[in-house]
Amino acid sequence: MRPPLDGRGIVSNLLALSDKHALSVERLTVAYSHGDQLLLALDGATLEVKRGEFVCVVGASGSGKSTLLNVLAGLDRPSAGRAHVHGRVALIFQESALLPWLTAAGNVELALELRGVNASARQKLAYELLNRVHLAGFEKRRPHELSGGMKQRVALARALAQDADVLLMDEPFGALDAISRDLLHEELERIWKESRLTILFVTHNAREAVRLGDRVMVFTSRPGRVAHEVQVDLSRPRSLDSPELAVIAGRITDRLKHEMAV
Repeated sequence: MRPPLDGRGIVSNLLALSDKHALSVERLTVAYSHGDQLLLALDGATLEVKRGEFVCVVGASGSGKSTLLNVLAGLDRPSAGRAHVHGRVALIFQESALLPWLTAAGNVELALELRGVNASARQKLAYELLNRVHLAGFEKRRPHELSGGMKQRVALARALAQDADVLLMDEPFGALDAISRDLLHEELERIWKESRLTILFVTHNAREAVRLGDRVMVFTSRPGRVAHEVQVDLSRPRSLDSPELAVIAGRITDRLKHEMAV
């Protein structure tokens, strides 16, 4: 017969879960009011991401991918189910969302200030973080003086300034040209390895998902939930042009087409 759980047993079980998983989503449902109707963005979505894992989510537009990130970041509330991040979280959007009146360093320093970092240390830390994303020499440039790829590097440095354990990324490279996107893939992978971050990366691009992810989760069309999961066992670093990557991406694309046709 199984012994009854006391308070210590419950706490230790929760600690064991948080030690293993960086985020967990259980039967998550999110509904929005639309006139007299209730629209489901997510319906019973369930997934877990281990600490230090890089997981990509792919799905058609409107499949609830962004809603999932918003709930995990605390911007939206679940209608039912649970979503929990074990640790500090930072969110990067498709648009860099930099404050236009601040320099690159100023945008990063603001995140440090909100974290409570002493004023005397903020500039040095901001410069170090910008150097990590290969923007040394651009610290005093304002957003309108930076390319799209550079803006996203600043956004990444700002996210790192938050000292997050989990990085949520909502199609952050979707608006960039192919060369800038490929360079940022390399930068992100390098920073992920160095920082031991956990990353949940949303994209509609199957090749990008296979290029970056340890696993790829395919979402159904609205309402969204995990329909299929692919383990990516390719060695790193990966090339978008590799035949092996193309084969896996092709299978994911076929599954996406199936989900859209259902």
